[in-house]
Amino acid sequence: MAKARAIAKRRKAVQNIRKITRTMQLIATARFQAAFKRATATKPYTEGIARLAGQLAAGQAGLDHPLMRVNTQSGRCRVMVLTSNRGLCGGYNGAVLRTAMAAIRSAEAAGRAVEVYAAGRKGIAYFRFLNRPLAWSSTAFEDRPRFAEVEALATEMMDAYRRGEIDAALVVYMRFVSAGLQEPTVLQLLPLERPAAADGGQGPAAGVQYDFSPPAEDLLAELLPQTVKVRLFQCFTDAAVSEQTARMVAMKAATDAASDMIRSLSQQYNRARQTQITLELLDIVGGAEGLK
Repeated sequence: MAKARAIAKRRKAVQNIRKITRTMQLIATARFQAAFKRATATKPYTEGIARLAGQLAAGQAGLDHPLMRVNTQSGRCRVMVLTSNRGLCGGYNGAVLRTAMAAIRSAEAAGRAVEVYAAGRKGIAYFRFLNRPLAWSSTAFEDRPRFAEVEALATEMMDAYRRGEIDAALVVYMRFVSAGLQEPTVLQLLPLERPAAADGGQGPAAGVQYDFSPPAEDLLAELLPQTVKVRLFQCFTDAAVSEQTARMVAMKAATDAASDMIRSLSQQYNRARQTQITLELLDIVGGAEGLK
């Protein structure tokens, strides 16, 4: 009887765990839907800004902007790592942190001093475990990043780059491709690469000359800083939806594993109970035989 009771007690514990993981899966699914709508809503604006900058840059051979100049005097590189505040999201944080460490080692091998910016408790805890000092850290960015906060961060990076305090700014995050595919990505935020023409120099619009008012240089002076801001904000929104996707998948896997374990424990319980009943019947039959 003791074995059957132990199995029943364990099965009850697994059933409680399955209730928790199932609830967390439903919560992650709801948050994924909201984060997915925000991420997809910002992409057309990000792509539109890049396309407009490409149209303005087409034919501007002597285009020069502080955010596009290559700095080499400081020998410093800034790496921003976007991780989650909570766990239970599978290999999400591990993949981002491995990619971040590869980027940091590559920058250090090139002779650059690396300033680490960490967003998210998991990334902060990881770098503290490595005894690597953090130039900036924050846990304020949840699954609803606000553009005003990201804009202030991007502005500070651009000011530092203009002053020559850093030579490059990288962002390591989980890029959302689809619900079934997320890729840890290193994005070079600064310096900005020269914008390509909107159609890559092909198609019927190739060779068309535009007259801009105000001049293209003035428009680019406004568009390029905005490009940095929206690209960084897109990184945060992609990271948010990727986190919820990873948590949703991890909790579904945990729920399915709990269901399989409950099924296995139920079979073990039935066998143990059957064995116990058989032994009790044998004892009864043996006692009856002894009374004859």
